[in-house]
Amino acid sequence: MKRLAIALLATAAVSPALAQEHRELGAHEHGVGRLEIAVEGSRIAIGLEAPGADIVGFEHAASSAGDRAALDQAIAVLEKPLELFVLPGGAQCVVTEAAARLVDEEEHEHEAHDDKAHEGEKHADHGHEAQHTEFRANYVLTCASPAALTGIEFAYFKLFPNARELEIRLISEKGAKSFEVGRDAPALDLKGQL
Repeated sequence: MKRLAIALLATAAVSPALAQEHRELGAHEHGVGRLEIAVEGSRIAIGLEAPGADIVGFEHAASSAGDRAALDQAIAVLEKPLELFVLPGGAQCVVTEAAARLVDEEEHEHEAHDDKAHEGEKHADHGHEAQHTEFRANYVLTCASPAALTGIEFAYFKLFPNARELEIRLISEKGAKSFEVGRDAPALDLKGQL
């Protein structure tokens, strides 16, 4: 299990997309995001994937100044993980890495094609507008007192009113576990989980 946590930490530090497998953007469910958390010692790697509709209220390509401003504001908020996912103050966690970006369906198709492409292959221009967008964010935190990590409060739901639920996968030295946290009960108890 320790190797898995290390791999997830390494993935978060290197890859803009935390998920190790690609999933189709069209398959996401509005209102439902995914959060992966790996805890190893004093380090925490977090990866978030959320539909564009959850974060900015739309999934179409930004066509107006208002749309572009909403996207810029969303990325600025997503780059502050300790304001989204509030950890106990006693854990003394600091952000060592934070990155957020918008991925559209067309970009996702190119990423998937790039993964399968052979050297020298040319990429076709798909020539269509993206219909689905997804925000992805990756964070690495360091906590001076990891034993004090007893829970997470999700201010995420206050900041993004269209978000209803986060499907969470937690990986620690105690194994991998799944949770669902929703707008109606925006907290996760970590006692005994790490």
